[in-house]
Amino acid sequence: MATILLTVVMSQFGPGRADARDPDQRATLTGLTQVDGTLWQMIVRSPAMGIDIPFQVIRPAGAPMGAPTLYLLNGAGGGEDGANWLAQTDAQQFFAGKFVNVVVPARGLGSYYTDWIAADPQVGQPMWATFLTDELPDVVDDALGTNGRNAIAGLSMSATSVLDLATIAPSLYRSVASYSGCARTSTPEGEAAVRGIVYTAAGGNADNMWGPTGSRQWRAHDPYVNAEKLRGTHLYLSSGSGAPGRYDTPSAQAPGAPPIANQILVGGALEAATRACTEAMANRLRQLSIPAQVHLPSTGTHSWGYWQDELHRSWPTLAAGLDG
Repeated sequence: MATILLTVVMSQFGPGRADARDPDQRATLTGLTQVDGTLWQMIVRSPAMGIDIPFQVIRPAGAPMGAPTLYLLNGAGGGEDGANWLAQTDAQQFFAGKFVNVVVPARGLGSYYTDWIAADPQVGQPMWATFLTDELPDVVDDALGTNGRNAIAGLSMSATSVLDLATIAPSLYRSVASYSGCARTSTPEGEAAVRGIVYTAAGGNADNMWGPTGSRQWRAHDPYVNAEKLRGTHLYLSSGSGAPGRYDTPSAQAPGAPPIANQILVGGALEAATRACTEAMANRLRQLSIPAQVHLPSTGTHSWGYWQDELHRSWPTLAAGLDG
C-alpha cells in the first residue's frame, strides 16, 4: 500500500485571521498522510490546547482542489475508544464518489467539543470550540485546497455539540446535522445528562466545563435557548424512539457493538431520552419559523446502524448548504 507523507513546517493560514494573529498562536499542519485510496490521516497542532490533534480524512478520489468540507464528529468516546465513524459505518464507501472532504477528529473524549472554563484533573482543559471554529478551518482549507464552504454533523454527545458550535460561529457552517442528541443543556434533565456523559466517558467534572448548576454558561451553550442563531442554516435533526428496530439483533449489529441486551436496554433508554430532546428542539424551530428536516422514526436505539442510516438520509440537507 502506497503511503505519501507530507510534512509541513510553516503555518497554514489563509488571509484575514492569520495576519492579525501572533505566529506562535497559529495552528499548524504537521502531517498529511495518504493511508489508502481516499482515506488520509492529518495531524494539526492546536495552540489553544498545546497538543497535536489527529484526524481521519476522506478526500475525493485524486484529492482534487475546490471541494467543500464536512466536519464529522464522533460520540462521547471521541473516536479514542475505537467507536468511530470509519470503524462502525460505511462512511468511507458512502463518500467515495462525492465531491467533499470529510474531516473526522480522532480525539475529544467526554469533552462536548467545547471550551472548558477551568482545568479538570481528569480531562485537562479542552478548548475544542476555539480549535474547531477559529484555529482549524484555515489549516484545512489550505491543506486540502477547499472552496471554503463547511458543514458539520455529529451523533450522541456531539449531536449536541454541532448545534452549539453552529450557534457560537453562525457564519462558519452552512449545514448542520444532529443525530440522537439533546439540544436542551440548561434544563435540569438536560444538564444531568451532560454531567453524566462527561463523568462516564472521561471521569470529568462538568463544573470545570460550563460552571456550577445555574451558571450562565449552561444557557449560553443551550442550542434550544439560542435557536435563533441557527436561522439561515440547513438543519437536519433525527432520533429513534428507543424501541428495538432492524439493527437490534446480533446479526445486524455494527462491529464492536455492545452485547445485544445492552444495546436494547441501555441504548433504548438513551434514545428515548434524545427523542424527547429532539422533539422539543424541532418544536422550537417551528415556533421560530426556522426550516429543518426532522426524521423521527418509530423504532431505533442509540446505536451505529441507525446513525449510518441517518448520515445517508441527511446528506441531501448537508449537500444543499455546501452546494451554494
